[in-house]
Formats: sequence, C-alpha cells, structure tokens
Amino acid sequence: MEYIGATGTPITFDAVPIEDGIDFHFILGFAIDADPSGQTQNGTFSPYWVDTLTPASVAAIKAKHSNVKALASLSGWSLGQKVIRWYDPAECQIWISNAFSPLRSIVIKYHLDGIDIDYENLPKHNSTFAYCIGELITMLKDQSAISIATIAPFYTTATPYIELFKNYGSVIDHVNHQFYTDKVSTPKGYLEAFRLQAEQFDKNKLLPSYEVNGRGLQGDAFFEALDLLKSMG
Repeated sequence: MEYIGATGTPITFDAVPIEDGIDFHFILGFAIDADPSGQTQNGTFSPYWVDTLTPASVAAIKAKHSNVKALASLSGWSLGQKVIRWYDPAECQIWISNAFSPLRSIVIKYHLDGIDIDYENLPKHNSTFAYCIGELITMLKDQSAISIATIAPFYTTATPYIELFKNYGSVIDHVNHQFYTDKVSTPKGYLEAFRLQAEQFDKNKLLPSYEVNGRGLQGDAFFEALDLLKSMG
C-alpha cells in the first residue's frame, strides 16, 4: 500500500513501481469532512488530493495492472495549516448518513475500491469515533459501495482504533499501523512493537509500515526487521 497525493507535489501513479503478482493498493490522501477553509461539514467529505491524480488516471493504472486497487483515505493530519480533529457530531445517525452519500460519489467518480481511516487527532476516551466510523464502513460495505476498508492507527491514537477494531473488525480488512512513529531504532525493537500491536489487532490483518527517507527504521534495517517478523511467525 502506498499513500499518495497528500503533499501537494504533482505526481502520477506511473511514478510508483508496481510488482505484478501481489496486491497493490494506492491510498489517496485525503478526503476530508471540511470545506477548503477547514470548517467541518457534518460528514460531507470532499477530496483534497493533488489534482494530477484524476479519475481517468485511476482507471488507467487499474486497467494496466490487474492487481491494483485504489482507496480514499479519510482525514489525515491537516488541511493546509488547519489541523483536522475528530469532533463528536450532534447526531451520529445524521453524520453517518451525510458521510455515506459524498463518499459513495467520490468512490464512483474516482473508480475507487474502498476507504482508509486516518484520523490522527481524536479523544482517547468517551468519543463517538468508533461507532460513527464503524457504522459508516458497515453501511458502505452493505450497500456494495466499497469492497475494502483499512485503518491507520499509531501509538498515540491506538485506544479509539482498538475500540473500533474490537467492535467492527469483521468489516476492516487491513490495519496500516504507522510503526515509523514508534521511535524504534533496531530490527528487534520493530519486532517488539509489531508483537504488541498484533495483540491489540488481528496479526493476520496487521501490516508493517515504512516511511521513505523519514522516521523509523531506514534501509537495510527495515528489511532485517521484516526477516525477523517472518522468522518469528
């Protein structure tokens, strides 16, 4: 899986190497419940990924590679300088209904297969996040609007995502845990971090992650960590 389109830098899908024979998901960042100024819209999501990632280009890369699927990631960290935070809607059912329609429209327009949940600023306790997002995913899947749903927790957001997975794990296909935020500096440390998250989430749905030229393990150390994960089962 490759997150793409969130930095504002013009990019195309063809810039990313794709190996045939393995599932490859492009995750477009981001669809956000806000207007361009960052004001929340009570569930009315709009796409804010870079405009070089057009509906036609999504259709073309999927036609070129039968193993490619595309998802819209919800929220992310910010919209411009405005930090995006989960807010508890006044009426959960209205928010869920409001979110369903524009997300279905975005999925249809951009030839997408699913959504990824990447809210990164949210309360740790007593929030409607797990219920609203879980019910939204369930509705989208029940109505055959999407076939794939993934979530992207990291260590400071783990608690509400654990609640979401505990109650709605049957409709969540993959957990894109952001291990590069865990401040581990060795392959063994990565193994321990993965082992901890495997206890919180289904290990068969949990994916290791890597930030290119960024945080976390880099280069050969990351691939040593993958070898450790495989050797430890």
